[in-house]
Amino acid sequence: MTGSAGQVDPMQNNPSAGATVQVKVIRGADIGPYVADLARLRISVFRAFPYLYDGDLDYERDYISRYSASLCSLFVLALDGERVVGVATGVPLADEAEAFKRPFEDAGHATENIFYFGESVLLSEYRGQGLGVRFFAERERHARALGLRVCAFCAVEREEDHPRRPTDYVPLNGFWHKRGYRHAPQLRTQLSWKDIGEESESLKSLSFWLRTLA
Repeated sequence: MTGSAGQVDPMQNNPSAGATVQVKVIRGADIGPYVADLARLRISVFRAFPYLYDGDLDYERDYISRYSASLCSLFVLALDGERVVGVATGVPLADEAEAFKRPFEDAGHATENIFYFGESVLLSEYRGQGLGVRFFAERERHARALGLRVCAFCAVEREEDHPRRPTDYVPLNGFWHKRGYRHAPQLRTQLSWKDIGEESESLKSLSFWLRTLA
């Protein structure tokens, strides 16, 4: 499938932002004009617990550009006017990096049947307006259109007593469960990035969540 122009739909007014948030669906290389905005957004949102990511713009731009190289990749943008305030991404697992494919291959899963969710990030003032649900729905719709039967994503695991864990932190497990996803802790991978306050990158453990589409 080749890249196509994004579709824009109005969302409910966000009382925090005071403006109409729109959702724009973009495929493949058509994300080009938004790469710099997405790089900054990822760094901003992923600084928070549990990722604590001390990001780098050059790395982020390269990451997004490589992701868009798949003709079947998807970007679901949340836009407040011209401002990108959220994004969710997805790509066939067969087009993902080895660190994401290997756990499924080792467990005997057919990666060609799986659609992988790369991230779902949204500025805090735009949460609670249904955008997270929309992000999942658009990616699942895309997976079905590609003929893929399973959706998957992974999440970082942090210690309960992690020193940077906020006292009011609530994990997203309940939200994911409501969307029909189930934790598969036997499917695990490791990635390296530099945490806030670290001098260099360190390995992080992540486990996967799965849903079989009806």
